[in-house]
Amino acid sequence: RIRRRNRVIASCLECRRRKLKCDKSAPCSNCAKFRRDCLYLAPALDSVSQQKLAEIKDRMGNLEQSLERDVARKNSTDKVKPKVEIDSDEDDLPEFEDEKDLEPTPLASLDQVYEDDADDDLMDLGVQLGKMRVSERIGGFVRPKMAEERGGSSGNISSPPPPQADIPASSQNWFLSDSPAVYLGPGPDYLPPASGFFFPATAANSLQEMLPSRATCDKLFEQYWRAVHPVVTIVHKPSFRNLYNLFWQHVMIGTEPPPSTQAVIFACLFNATVSLTDESSLQIFGLPRAVLVEKIQASTEKCLSKANFLRTTKLETMQAFVLYLVPLCRAEVSRSHSALTGTAIRLAECMGLHRDGTHYGFSAVETHVRRLIWYHLCFLDIRTCEATGPRPQIHKDDFDTKLPLNVNEDDLTQNPPPTEDLPYFTDMTLSRIRFECTEAHRQTWLDNRRIDQKKLKHTAGLSRVQKFRTDMETRYMPLLAGSDPRQNLAMHFYRILSSRLFIMLLHRYFAGARNALPERLKRILIDACLATNEFTISLETRPELSAWAWYRGAILQYHSAMLLMLEAHMNPNTTEAPRIWRCLDYIFELPSTMTAQEKSGSVIFALRDRLSVYQSMRKMR
Repeated sequence: RIRRRNRVIASCLECRRRKLKCDKSAPCSNCAKFRRDCLYLAPALDSVSQQKLAEIKDRMGNLEQSLERDVARKNSTDKVKPKVEIDSDEDDLPEFEDEKDLEPTPLASLDQVYEDDADDDLMDLGVQLGKMRVSERIGGFVRPKMAEERGGSSGNISSPPPPQADIPASSQNWFLSDSPAVYLGPGPDYLPPASGFFFPATAANSLQEMLPSRATCDKLFEQYWRAVHPVVTIVHKPSFRNLYNLFWQHVMIGTEPPPSTQAVIFACLFNATVSLTDESSLQIFGLPRAVLVEKIQASTEKCLSKANFLRTTKLETMQAFVLYLVPLCRAEVSRSHSALTGTAIRLAECMGLHRDGTHYGFSAVETHVRRLIWYHLCFLDIRTCEATGPRPQIHKDDFDTKLPLNVNEDDLTQNPPPTEDLPYFTDMTLSRIRFECTEAHRQTWLDNRRIDQKKLKHTAGLSRVQKFRTDMETRYMPLLAGSDPRQNLAMHFYRILSSRLFIMLLHRYFAGARNALPERLKRILIDACLATNEFTISLETRPELSAWAWYRGAILQYHSAMLLMLEAHMNPNTTEAPRIWRCLDYIFELPSTMTAQEKSGSVIFALRDRLSVYQSMRKMR
């Protein structure tokens, strides 16, 4: 608060101007000596008026200080926030003539209700078709009449292709042989939480009963640092190595480590086992991967219960909870996963993770870990929202946590620690790209709502996405030009996640809409679908990226392949047909002996029939 004396000023005007001592006579000696006009100003305000004036000046001073803080905070936030803003110049862009009558399909909505007699024993995972799993919700929007949409898109195909003598039986029946129990059931990537995870019925086992041998744990942590840590960076590696050694010191002397430490150690082991292939699990540990995963998952859940994760204030326990959710929320996500993610978000907010650690004076390492946990929750929020709906739980104005710095993990232990991003590829570059794309997805969710409300033009939304991509490529493409496989992985993640932004904006206008999508916008959509599928297939099949292929389902679920299938069916002579069919043959595991028309008919009818069965059991209103 500014101190104001509000004293009465008795000096004459000329002495005040020259900062001279006035003897207050009339005229004063100074004015008489230099022959100046000696004037005295009468007080214009009484004491009450002076007090009011002082209060006004105080308010002005407080307002100026507040504005200075806001400007400083905005400047620091702009360095780490994604470059997609709500109020930007793109809102004023002119609308193209072919966009004026563009309306999304009325068959897609955010919300859905179900009949009371729906089958609750049915898993809400949708149906499996090749490598794609699809439910009633696509890209976060419910499409309860998707079976009718697919059937209506089949054009002149009236029935599935008949069996042919020169086609092997396995190829003829690739879509007919599966029973509902097969295509409605969970796939190999599905990992449900235990039914007693929230409310354990029995006491947790002791650590000695759950903990594998030191040699087994060491091998699993080698797998964790190689296959998990580069794509899911939630721990600070140098600090965590010290924690791991301290954990085993406790075990060797016969004392149990803190429950929070047990939880985070087992959560890392759980991720490592999920990232194994069946062959490596048998070769290294002599156990089938599914058996090893089930055992470590159960131990992780017991450790989280021991750590009281539902009321925790410990960062380690929160870290363990998010690590536990990572392998669960990948290709196959149910409402149980969404409920757990919502719980984790609320717990994180109660712990203040939505506020940046610099506000509270945390160390560089702890601030870094808090940022990692929060932005992985932001990613899980978007992932579960797309799978089960109805909308993101985290809003961009509800948090000020900064993105992690683009630095190497060892740099954070230096004195002083870095405060700016480094201009080269680091341990955190891949995570930074992922997190910035996640926030762009959050913005695009909002843009879709604003477009529906006629508050934003389609051109403005697309321009905003393109501006984001241009900015990202300017900053990150020079960093990804190298021979490190992690740079190649980061390039794949960026291409997949950034191309999805166009699909999020345009997919509702492609099929089932009242007016056809203009050719210009359809070209953007098809190119984006091709990019996402081609880079995802590359991520799955390239040997140098095989260590990280286990996480593919969290990045893309091949839903855009349905748009490519419709395009190939409606425009079989399109110039992109060879690229489209290379993707579709891999995704839907189509026999090479079938013609393009037979392939499209088989997929469309198989999808229609399977969705009809699923929706009849789900009983959507």
